[in-house]
Amino acid sequence: MLRACFAIPFLAALAVAQPVVIKTGTLIDGKGRVLKNQEIVIEAGKIASIGAAKQKPTVDLSGFTVMPGWIDTHVHITWYFNKDGRFEQGRGGKTTPAQATLYAAGNAYATLMGGFTTIQCPGAVQDGDLRDMIAAGTIPGPRILTSLHQLNENSGTPEHIRSLVDQYKAEGADLVKLFATASIRDGGKMTATVEQIDAACGEAKAQGLRTIVHAHASDGARAAVMAGCTSIEHGTFLDDATLQLMKDHGVYFDPNFLVLHNYLDNKAKFLGVGNYNEEGFTYMEKGLPLVADVYKRARKLQLKIVLGTDAVAGAHGRNAEEFIYRVKDGGDKPMDALMSGTSVAAESLGLADRIGSLAPGMEADIVATQGNPLDDITAVRHVVFVMKHGKIYRNDR
Repeated sequence: MLRACFAIPFLAALAVAQPVVIKTGTLIDGKGRVLKNQEIVIEAGKIASIGAAKQKPTVDLSGFTVMPGWIDTHVHITWYFNKDGRFEQGRGGKTTPAQATLYAAGNAYATLMGGFTTIQCPGAVQDGDLRDMIAAGTIPGPRILTSLHQLNENSGTPEHIRSLVDQYKAEGADLVKLFATASIRDGGKMTATVEQIDAACGEAKAQGLRTIVHAHASDGARAAVMAGCTSIEHGTFLDDATLQLMKDHGVYFDPNFLVLHNYLDNKAKFLGVGNYNEEGFTYMEKGLPLVADVYKRARKLQLKIVLGTDAVAGAHGRNAEEFIYRVKDGGDKPMDALMSGTSVAAESLGLADRIGSLAPGMEADIVATQGNPLDDITAVRHVVFVMKHGKIYRNDR
């Protein structure tokens, strides 16, 4: 009997250690290649090999389209609609701290089930605990990178901003988030000074952190680029000269369609909270064709465009709609749109050696869809399989 008790966990451990073989019919590798009839061999959460399908598969995805797990570089995972259907941000309001935590965990799960295995959350202290619990395997969700806080024109002198960057790093921030301009709901004008922007981006770089900068207007974006920022977020009003400057400096661009559509679709749930007023919604409605225009100009200049949704309450789990808007409204090629949410996004996060493509040595982050998004981009709505670090979280085959 004693031997049997010892044998059971040993056999269980042996079973876990066995390689997983995924058979694919159509494989999009995240870097622009399409491969046919391949098998992906996974060991210890990573891809051990990819080659012609020969073995008996553990998982047969040959009837679906297989891609790297998608990456969303701009998510507000702690934003939700409360029990009254009104917008809250994880603090105050009618929701208890415990309820707010559960809303955030639910958002994370929905995002993972939607095919996104990695997200970047610019700006809430609560993101840190969620990140760490997901990483520990306590709760299911996408891999999270977070700034924990946000910097803006009210953050203080350049010297104080530098000290804040140091503090945020000590607290475990993965990046720095800076507002260089106002929200589109307030016209998007430049708000931070050049000196504040220099301090934030410069100190972040000195501390080995990336800086992503909220900038709708060209003056704020130009200052951020010259200060050494990593990415410009939104960029609704950017002119061609600023886009060219971004390209020359290797700065990533993260324009967003989904967030504006989501706000307009859920207007009644946001209206009356903060600057979510009629004037703000008018700005957002006018912003949609401007986003499409700047997106097309950025593609023409061959900027490094990443996929970020700025997902807020109402958008979690629907992040893949951004792919569709970019193709249908932004005129993107489906392959370019997919790469913006895989290899290019991974590169912008400094994680290109771990995620964003399917190749030996990479994390086994895999999503499969019914239908091929290269033929019909709306196939991204039909996720049937999600794996993160070799663990299957969704399998609707």
